[in-house]
Amino acid sequence: MHLYSCRAQVLVLSRCSSPSPPADQQRHRGRQHWISSIHLEIRRHSRLFRRSSSSSRVRLRARSASAMPAFHSAGSKFQDLASYETIDASTFLAGLMPKKEIGADRFLEEHPEYDGRGVVIAIFDSGVDPAAAGLQITSDGKPKIIDIVDCTGSGDVDTSKVVRQDDKGCIIGASGATLRLNGSWVNPSGDWRVGCKFVYELFPERLSTRLKRERRKHWDKNHREAITDAIRQLQAFDLKYPKPSDSNLKKQREDLQNKVDILQKLTDSYEDKGPIIDAVVWHDGEVWRVALDTSEMEDDDGIGKLEDFTPMTNYKIEKKYGIFSRTDACSFVTNVYDNGDILSIVTDCSPHGTHVAGITAAHDPKEPLLNGIAPGAQLVSCKIGDTRLGSMETGTGLTRALIAVIENKCDLINMSYGEPTRFPDYGRFTRLANEVVHKHGVIFVSSAGNNGPSLTTVGAPGGTSSCILGIGAYVSPVMAAAAHSILEPPSEGMQYTWSSRGPTSDGDLGVCLSAPGGAVAPVPKWTLQHRMLMNGTSMASPCACGGIALVLSSLKEEGRPISPYVVRKALENTAARIRNSPEECLTTGRGLLQVDKAYEYLQKCKELPSLSYPVQVTRAANPGATMRGIYLRDACESQRASEWTVQVKTKFQEGVDKLDVLAPFEERLRLESTDVSIVKCPEYLLLTHNGRTFNVIVDPTNLKPGVHYAEVVGIDCMAPWRGPLFRVPVTIVKPVQVTEVPPAVSFLKLIFSPGHVERRFIAVPEGATWAEMTVRTSNFDTPRKFFLNAVQVLVSARPSVWESILTLTAPCSKSFAFSVCEGLTMELTISQFWSSGSGSHAAAHVDVEIEFRGLTRCSGDLFLNGADVATRVNVMSPLSSERLTPSITLTRVRTPYRPSEWKLEALSAERDNLPDGRQIHGLTLIYKFNLSEGGKYTPRFPALNGRVYDNEFESQFYMIYDANKRVLSMGDVYPKGVKLSKGEYTIRLLIRHDNSSFLEKLKKAVLFIDRGLEEKNYIKLSSYSNIDGAITGTNGLKPTVLAPGEKRAFYVASPGDDKAPKDAPIGTLLMGKMTLGKTSFANNKGEENGQACPAVSRVVVPIAPAAKNDEKAKDKEPEQQKSPFKKIEEEVRDVKIKLLSLLPRTTKEERAEWSSQANSLKAEFTNYIPLLSEILQKLAASKDSEQDYDEVSENTMSIVADEAFLTFQVIAAADELISCIDKDALAKFIAMKNEPEDADAVQAKKDMEMQRDAFLDALCKKLTAIAEKEEQQNKAGVVKEEDKKQEDSSEYEATFAELRKWVDITSSKYALFNVKRERKLKRYGNAMKALNELIQDDSKPPQKPLFELRIQILEEMGLKHWVEYEKHWLAIRFPNSLPLF
Repeated sequence: MHLYSCRAQVLVLSRCSSPSPPADQQRHRGRQHWISSIHLEIRRHSRLFRRSSSSSRVRLRARSASAMPAFHSAGSKFQDLASYETIDASTFLAGLMPKKEIGADRFLEEHPEYDGRGVVIAIFDSGVDPAAAGLQITSDGKPKIIDIVDCTGSGDVDTSKVVRQDDKGCIIGASGATLRLNGSWVNPSGDWRVGCKFVYELFPERLSTRLKRERRKHWDKNHREAITDAIRQLQAFDLKYPKPSDSNLKKQREDLQNKVDILQKLTDSYEDKGPIIDAVVWHDGEVWRVALDTSEMEDDDGIGKLEDFTPMTNYKIEKKYGIFSRTDACSFVTNVYDNGDILSIVTDCSPHGTHVAGITAAHDPKEPLLNGIAPGAQLVSCKIGDTRLGSMETGTGLTRALIAVIENKCDLINMSYGEPTRFPDYGRFTRLANEVVHKHGVIFVSSAGNNGPSLTTVGAPGGTSSCILGIGAYVSPVMAAAAHSILEPPSEGMQYTWSSRGPTSDGDLGVCLSAPGGAVAPVPKWTLQHRMLMNGTSMASPCACGGIALVLSSLKEEGRPISPYVVRKALENTAARIRNSPEECLTTGRGLLQVDKAYEYLQKCKELPSLSYPVQVTRAANPGATMRGIYLRDACESQRASEWTVQVKTKFQEGVDKLDVLAPFEERLRLESTDVSIVKCPEYLLLTHNGRTFNVIVDPTNLKPGVHYAEVVGIDCMAPWRGPLFRVPVTIVKPVQVTEVPPAVSFLKLIFSPGHVERRFIAVPEGATWAEMTVRTSNFDTPRKFFLNAVQVLVSARPSVWESILTLTAPCSKSFAFSVCEGLTMELTISQFWSSGSGSHAAAHVDVEIEFRGLTRCSGDLFLNGADVATRVNVMSPLSSERLTPSITLTRVRTPYRPSEWKLEALSAERDNLPDGRQIHGLTLIYKFNLSEGGKYTPRFPALNGRVYDNEFESQFYMIYDANKRVLSMGDVYPKGVKLSKGEYTIRLLIRHDNSSFLEKLKKAVLFIDRGLEEKNYIKLSSYSNIDGAITGTNGLKPTVLAPGEKRAFYVASPGDDKAPKDAPIGTLLMGKMTLGKTSFANNKGEENGQACPAVSRVVVPIAPAAKNDEKAKDKEPEQQKSPFKKIEEEVRDVKIKLLSLLPRTTKEERAEWSSQANSLKAEFTNYIPLLSEILQKLAASKDSEQDYDEVSENTMSIVADEAFLTFQVIAAADELISCIDKDALAKFIAMKNEPEDADAVQAKKDMEMQRDAFLDALCKKLTAIAEKEEQQNKAGVVKEEDKKQEDSSEYEATFAELRKWVDITSSKYALFNVKRERKLKRYGNAMKALNELIQDDSKPPQKPLFELRIQILEEMGLKHWVEYEKHWLAIRFPNSLPLF
């Protein structure tokens, strides 16, 4: 989704260290996320209304003021849109927080006590900072924010672990740190719940970036000192030993050089994951309390300790908030759920939510002109932007936010989030929002989207849901001068160009109202400034919401009931039209909100019933398809008249009296068509509670090409002042027919001024697959910026959108190519950016030429049957002569997986229980997969991906983690690729719904994992003129020109077996794309014959089963002939050895019995290597088992002595085995290269291999035991004489030297011994180099002991800053548990 703010510009109104960037505007691609970035480009923090362009943008559209239609109330003509000359200081401040445009200033002058008092507004957004300017108290002294909730769970901390304090008043925190408790804290139970969190997981990306930069400076200082010290040691050594010849000296120099190299490499590998905060939760007998230890965030060791923390509780109870440190200045609040098991630390994930809240209701006692629209209103912050996903909303967050609305008895909701949708007015969130509006009387306001200026670009939920008021964005001359600091502001107000337009794909108007779409409003403290400029429909929505709050405040103060239906009708029927053209409704909705006029309207409505009049429209010839309006767009629909059936329903607030209200309800309505030349309707309608239907005729046959808009409205005959009670929108798009051959169309001499928009509708010819457009500009003297859009509305899919931003410094010509869908109307929109050329009076001239081209296949996707050598492709050139140059490239591998586990359970009764008692359930699916090679992998769940609002299921959150439970990626409906090394991984996927039977059907759902191939590994498929060419490699397809209407076939060879992924499971697919032709113009690289055409077909190739190895199986190795008695003797021996391995060694008696049996077997089978090896294995395993150290002998033998004795036994057992090995014979065997042929030679080989493995294993275990013996003695405080030290050292060195004779000591299997030896010799540089190489070996998952060893070596090297760094990373690589969803 997108935050509906398109751009942010910093404007400092108080002392602040941040500069003010220019008001550049850019545009998002994809999901609409109306977020305005604080920097110069728009950040895609989350899906705050997602758009389909490559960058975020703001576009302005000029519109003039005009009189309203006759059914608007008298006196509602908008007064301040006429002209602009200059502004004074007070007007400047007022322009920063626009109120005059919606009549809020006039209303408050007359009714100062109706400033939002008594109204509670829920802010569905990225979170609100309670410390931000103007968000502490209301105008009448009440708390401004009454509740702050993280609905996403991104700040959740698992505090289910319970600990008890020791006799020193300390506990061990979840991070492993020792935490001192404050003695004054009351905890009757004595249970302290602990959890921890990496603080960057709570911070917005921008804040984390700032802190990383500041922390890096401190870290670099320490690291530079360490590097300098290492270099000095190396230089001192070189001065003392210029040319060392002694091997030990050479090793010492190598060690010093390695230390320098490692420190320098560490600089490049530095990655700050941030401090860890420990959390403690307890119940003081009345409420849950929370304390945090933030000492890691402070430079001063005495600050941030747990015992100094002032305990907090749920924000709603005490309205307390804190900051983590003065450096970050990030505010947070806490909430405790599920009987103390979950702590929610709530922060904001971007400045967007605070800015929106400030526009809605900020109260600035010192400067009233900077107040929000409703300074007396109170707020509930519902964070729906998930910090883990940037600031994208999730279904979980949306549902919990609606629950919070009912719990806090909110009157209004503002939501400045949204994205495009396939199905308007559909989905779980829309259904739940309907319940909130219709059952609980809440008024829901939301941004319409920033995807304009093309038609049908409104997003969900604001622009597509009937129960929500979708708000478009307007800019006035004063706003342009004051907030945007435009050199020469426009003379008249206008809709911002980027503001999304209606209608919806099912014919509804889309945009309900418009409001100022830019403001300088409060932002969080962590931005280090008080206010900044943001603009977008994200800002228009809270402006409108604040205006509605003023109206509701008046109703509450006057003791009148609030009906969302009557209030909405008042707002719509009193809005000020910005321009008098009928189709302007698609841009501005009913017009600019007018608070004072809506209040006057409501004064007349005291005795009127509270109901709405929903409309459903069906085509008379196709009654199955239900719409909310009439929308004719394609060429065939505008060539004949059509008849439509309109059903008008009545919807009363739930709970009204059926006998006294519903039964007698009756209204006499006059039906009017706003354009009888297009729409004809009956004259009257008698409407009852059960609704009525009537038919209308729409006749577009005489219309000119372009967009046309009309309405059928129902007027109360008895009270015409009420204006339309219902409206049936009728939108007709009549496209230009392309008649030229080859098909082309031109639009010449288009004249542009700042903010001007030109639309052209074209019927895309049948057979066209792409279009080539040339734009020529002229007649301007200053740089200009244009936005180009081509939009086609698809059935049950998001619109097909092509966009480009054209920035020109001088007149020129540009060419573009984009794909099109044949037979559908395409809207071409060209608009000049509103501030572009504002200082110039020269109008830019634009000429546009479009040529349609096509190479078509009989079907869309190309499916290559892996069993066939080649696949036939039939191609036709339907429009003009085209050059056939197919290019088929496979770019990714898709592998299906079924869940290995699933779990269906009821979720939190406290957070996930709908107001009517419906319990939400969660289905957790576990998918395990093993990667044989590294790459970028993307999980996909096609059944649910790509849909937030038009989805029956409310959430689909996943996390990918490795064998150590380290989470490597998180995502939801828009999965992202993550780089993974080879190894084992797991995906946990959570799907939520209150109907558990729906979830049951998904418990075996298939998950696809896509691996993107590196470009160098792309698989290029060859094309041939006949099928035999795929076998012989001849008759390759040459570029061929097809005449208009000509058909041609060619053959695509299947990829060879060598191209297929190894060990691919059944169902694995190779996927890619195919293009058939090239454009007529070259690309930026000057490619000959043009660039590949943008019309792309998907290519799917199933991977065939691997071919069986036809080679004859090797003959079995000859077996040595043995007598039956010999076989019995060997089998009895092997059984005895096996039974010995099964005997327990837990207690002292068991160990004694085991030793007796082992000695007995050694006497029976003298020098038998497998027996000695088994004894050594058992002793070593016992030494590593904690259970053998738990028991202390009755003879007062200490645990340390027990360990020492066992270590001695291991060394003795290893020596005994080693002494039985014939080393000379083993060396000769290893040197042999010939394979044995007879049975005796084969058996001899097996015997020698067994001896080799046992010998090397004994050496390794002996080395380990010698090192542990020395460690045990040091731990016990044993003081050894110098001779004894040298003896132990010589034993270790001799054993190591023996091992080095037989193996490569640098190989991964034995490298750890080399590391430990170098550490033992205090050659830490060599040890670190060898250890780092071992750690970087990706053949195994990360091993925690290796990283712990690295920390120990770094401690011995005295690198404290790196020790702390590695300890943090240890907690990241090897977490104790998985995070909460």
